[in-house]
Amino acid sequence: MKIVLQIVLWILIIFLGWKLWNSISGPIKFNEIKEARYAKIIKNLKDIKAAQLAHQEIVGGFAGDFESLVRFVDTAEFAITSRRDTFYADVEKNKAYGLDPQTGGYIIETVIVDTLRFTPLKDSLYAGTDRYKTMMNVPIEEANGAKFEMKSGKLEKNKTVYSVFEARVSKDVVLGDLDKDLLTQEKQVVSVDGVNGKYIKVGSMEDVDTSGNWPKSYDSPDNQ
Repeated sequence: MKIVLQIVLWILIIFLGWKLWNSISGPIKFNEIKEARYAKIIKNLKDIKAAQLAHQEIVGGFAGDFESLVRFVDTAEFAITSRRDTFYADVEKNKAYGLDPQTGGYIIETVIVDTLRFTPLKDSLYAGTDRYKTMMNVPIEEANGAKFEMKSGKLEKNKTVYSVFEARVSKDVVLGDLDKDLLTQEKQVVSVDGVNGKYIKVGSMEDVDTSGNWPKSYDSPDNQ
């Protein structure tokens, strides 16, 4: 009986030791995998944001689907301009006050914008690569071919109508193959150092906001 009791105690000690080790190493491993996947996700979301902001600047609103957004990037061009300050005499005002522009008088200051040339948008935003053609794909194998959700529309705020968009992917898609309890905790994150909420996203359909919901650490050169 003494030997049996010792064996049982050793089994219990080993089991409790494993549980303790797993309780420590589990979250560490989860966070390592999470951060690696988030970095890839956020890189695509940044590409989507860049395309949408260019679409708004050139077209006057955000694209509602990826097909039209990719087509826009394929064909759009940015104008390369130069700005220079200049001034000239305010003829009407000088005449009204009997002033001589040669010796003084009123002048009008203005800025002249010259268009130097046009350059393809895809070269400006994506350095000559075609990665914008796959920016709608969630770029991790574990997502099983999932794509980002994207919407655009109009939002009225303070009696002014704004264009808004949002692109997002659920954390369930990104981390669904990992520990379910840790995933549940991750979806409840509210922290300046974390990706808050159930989604990794950029933009908003509820507010005039084109930023992402990730912390600044994902904008460091190491995550570019």
